[in-house]
Amino acid sequence: MSKTILPVLVPDISALAKTIRRELDARPERPSHVEILNMLARAAGFRNYQHMKASQNAEQRLENPPPPKEPEAVDHRRIETVLRCFDGEGIMTRWPTKTAQQRLALWWFWAALPPRREMTEREVNEVLKRLNSFGDHVLVRRELIDWKMMWRSLDCKVCRRIEQEPPAEARVLIRHLTERVRQVRDAQVFGRFRPVRPDALPTSP
Repeated sequence: MSKTILPVLVPDISALAKTIRRELDARPERPSHVEILNMLARAAGFRNYQHMKASQNAEQRLENPPPPKEPEAVDHRRIETVLRCFDGEGIMTRWPTKTAQQRLALWWFWAALPPRREMTEREVNEVLKRLNSFGDHVLVRRELIDWKMMWRSLDCKVCRRIEQEPPAEARVLIRHLTERVRQVRDAQVFGRFRPVRPDALPTSP
């Protein structure tokens, strides 16, 4: 096993010597190897050797950050296919046939579950029922659990969304469905408050 070399920069060697001598004088017996390491670390301004080691490791990580992740590939054709399974209000009208499409569609249901909150199975069912019209919320719930997107206790009484970063394709799908729902609702609101044309007003007799 290779030895990890930790360099120590001491701004004042005289202060270092005084600190070490003071520590040695305070000990009735010869210090161990670990105790000497702690003495040197304290003389350099750290709490102990582990503190110095952790500080230097953190400095190396900051000076040499990991390379950025390569952008994920986004299959827009798959997204387009999955979007056809939803109506204008973001309700799934049919379950996709292919596994990759099913998993992608599940992210819309995942996004609808409240984050960092425990729910009963009945509460989860209510959310899933609102978002599908093909009549199988149990299928959606089971798939969410199988794909590690939702956790459920062994007694089936408590459920919780598993927090994670959706993949790139899922983020695009969620954005498209959110915008689609927003446009439909805006149109509905505008239709309810559409101004009446002057020529449509009733005339007085």
